[in-house]
Amino acid sequence: MKTLLLLLGFFLLCALCWPLAILALLLLPLLWLLSLPFRLVFTVVEAALALIRTLLFLPARLLGRKAS
Repeated sequence: MKTLLLLLGFFLLCALCWPLAILALLLLPLLWLLSLPFRLVFTVVEAALALIRTLLFLPARLLGRKAS
């Protein structure tokens, strides 16, 4: 569904202002490449926080309580 809406938006932009649509088509892969390091950092931070949360809840799990 997301792809369909993106494609529909691109065709609408192409009908209204085709130079802007071509510019968007050329810049989208560049923006995706620039966002990759930020996605990697987010994934690493999320994994580190999950590890810390797991370590903090370990005593409760060992005592038989359920973690929320």
